[in-house]
Amino acid sequence: MYLRPPLPDPLAARAPARPAVRPLAWLVALAWAGGSTLAQAQPAAADEGRLQQVRPLRPSTLMQETYPEAVRSQQPVYVRGDALSGQPDINAVIEGNAELRRGDTMIRADRLEYQVPDDRVNASGAVHINQAGNVYEGSQLDLQVDAFKGFFDNAGYRFLANGAYGKSSRVDFIDRDHAVVHDATYTTCQRDDEATWQPAWMLRARTLHIDMAEEVGVAEGAALQFKGVTVLPVPRMSFPLSDKRKSGLLPPTMGLDKLSGIEYTQPYYWNLAPNRDMTLYPSVMSKRGVNLGAQFRYLEPTYSGEAYAAYMPGDRQRDRDRWAYSLQHRGVINSPIGGLGLNMNLNRVSDDNYWRDFPLAARTLRERLLPSDVNLSWARGDGVLTLRSLYWQTMQDASAPIAPPYGMKPQLQWRYTPLDLPHGLDFSFVADTTRFEIDKPLAGMTYNNGQRSYMQAQLSRPFLSPGAFITPRIQLHTSNYQVDRLMSNGSRNASRTLPTVSVDSGLVFERDTTLFGRQLLQTFEPRAFYTYTPYRDQSFLPLYDTARNDFNFASIYSENDYNGQDRIADNHLLTLGATTRLIDGATGAEKARFGIAQRVRFSDQKVILPGEVPATSRLSDVLLGAAINWTDAWSTEGTTQYNRDLNRPVRTTFGARYSPSSYRTVNVAYRTQYDTVARTDASKLVDVGWQWPINDLWGDKGRDLGAGRGQGGGRWYTVGRLNYSLKDRKLVDTVVGLEYDGCCWIGRVVLERLQSSITQSNTRLLFQIEFVGFSRLSLGADPQRSLKQNVPRYQYLRESVTPPSRFTNYD
Repeated sequence: MYLRPPLPDPLAARAPARPAVRPLAWLVALAWAGGSTLAQAQPAAADEGRLQQVRPLRPSTLMQETYPEAVRSQQPVYVRGDALSGQPDINAVIEGNAELRRGDTMIRADRLEYQVPDDRVNASGAVHINQAGNVYEGSQLDLQVDAFKGFFDNAGYRFLANGAYGKSSRVDFIDRDHAVVHDATYTTCQRDDEATWQPAWMLRARTLHIDMAEEVGVAEGAALQFKGVTVLPVPRMSFPLSDKRKSGLLPPTMGLDKLSGIEYTQPYYWNLAPNRDMTLYPSVMSKRGVNLGAQFRYLEPTYSGEAYAAYMPGDRQRDRDRWAYSLQHRGVINSPIGGLGLNMNLNRVSDDNYWRDFPLAARTLRERLLPSDVNLSWARGDGVLTLRSLYWQTMQDASAPIAPPYGMKPQLQWRYTPLDLPHGLDFSFVADTTRFEIDKPLAGMTYNNGQRSYMQAQLSRPFLSPGAFITPRIQLHTSNYQVDRLMSNGSRNASRTLPTVSVDSGLVFERDTTLFGRQLLQTFEPRAFYTYTPYRDQSFLPLYDTARNDFNFASIYSENDYNGQDRIADNHLLTLGATTRLIDGATGAEKARFGIAQRVRFSDQKVILPGEVPATSRLSDVLLGAAINWTDAWSTEGTTQYNRDLNRPVRTTFGARYSPSSYRTVNVAYRTQYDTVARTDASKLVDVGWQWPINDLWGDKGRDLGAGRGQGGGRWYTVGRLNYSLKDRKLVDTVVGLEYDGCCWIGRVVLERLQSSITQSNTRLLFQIEFVGFSRLSLGADPQRSLKQNVPRYQYLRESVTPPSRFTNYD
């Protein structure tokens, strides 16, 4: 059984310290190489450290420095001890604090006998071996040094890569990378000072086959024990000796939920190459049947991607076959004619209920709107030509139907953005033609498939200085529509040409100030933005890809109130705003930011979307925003949209975070929106997420070991997220859990209740025991994945770390 590790991050630079040489009572160094004798002792040199870049799909290595065979055969042998006897080129006997070194191998014992012709050493009495950082200790050793072939009686061992160790009755060394351990134990639990201490978990095996080249251990006649109880007896199992990936069975997953009943999944990982792998996910569900899933990943110098597919023949709950697939591909090829790019995001499922029935499917398949998007591009110079096809699959819910969006079948676009124009000018040009279609419209839905073509040119000239800026801009937009059905004006063709002019300007004032005894730099940044677009009747045009922009500090300084190309607002307005910031003069960190903005409208807006009310008020809602970083641990942020006519906020977002250290974080968010037409609250939500050690309650603050290493053993953590609707007075989503860090093992239990529709939710209870550096046993879905997806700023208790150099354990 084997746990596939997460994809490794790039390795950081590592420079181990050079080992010191201890003073010796006396030293004799003998070297037999070509019949010569060296009388000078030299310690092995430490490596100089390096920066190693690892691609995400490439497995990491143990970083054990090895020597070519030609170099190894010429390496001298160094010995030392209290007494030395023997014959040159024949043998040497070292007694009392005896030590032998050759390359990356060091042997220490009470007595050593070295046979020169056979390159063989016999050692007895407190024998200690350090071979490239891996340590063996026992009573009797017979070993060919260079070949590293022999046996070791009553040996204990400790592996450098993961700190795992154990005992055995005998170790047979096959070569430098392979060994067979008899009557073996294996654990990563670290010893403490108590004489009665026993490891929390231990693997016992009749034989243990160690492969340092592949960084894999294979146990035969094995039993995994936890707290002295056998939890997993297996005749044969494999496990990693590092974070390197290998083919094999992954830990099974067992679950129980009301949708599928009892579910058992036995994954199999297939390491095809350093840059390609596949994972198979066969599952048995008591209420549904058998589900076969697979994921394939690949990484090449110019392209990468991942594919997922699943098939369930004859789902007993739905009385039909169920299937799904997802493919993400990213690629760019440099060619003599320019850069060629191909990006694909393909997602498809068999039916409308798939997202609800299979919550453990690939992340891209758990939404009600699934895109299938293919984008082919060609870039040369300052231009980019794109051919795109986009199809949407809409999963309908009778209790909450959604209108399917238009697909692009296809879109052809040319974008030209020249650089380094004279006189400081900025210019851009876009030409686009797109065919829009809806395949499965809702009953009674109004739609009109058609072709839309448009061109848009934009020219601006920024004038910049340290304390001010002004940017005039002119834009011309022309478009043409050819639709399948008659529009409301009785035509199937329409054209529209609109110019837009705008001027964006601002000032920046600074001064030194003191607040709460801290030296700060305060800025005052007034800003004015003017835009004008004349009115053109657009009410008869179809809506293919257009919606109103969110009203925020970014959109309030923009020319158009809508995103997309089907509506261009007839804006004649001036936006006035100001921002003030408090900046730490020593670090440059922003400690606080306060902003206000409002629009002044000079004429009524006539261009609107269906169902909207035209803007006639001369003054828009007021936007107020603030963000305060009180300390490195405390921060708050909020935005309010205040309506003058109603004399009340119509939308408020507030968030606060307290994170004093790793694994201690609390996030609170409050969101409310007021329906100005119905004059009632549309929504009012409170969202709380946290991760916190429970031991803090009784004064055990733990140790700050850094992110990804926990805070010491014997600590409990509470973690979760609650999403509560104040309007409906009920919890919408609930994820609460407990984690226990036992140093070499981690226990997790998570209760998850997620809303899948207005009337339905799915509840799961998830259990997991993680044997650090070995494997995991789960009941239900992976609780770590649930916590990472739902809890803001959640941190794993054990992240993958860079394997150490052999000089980390230098003797």
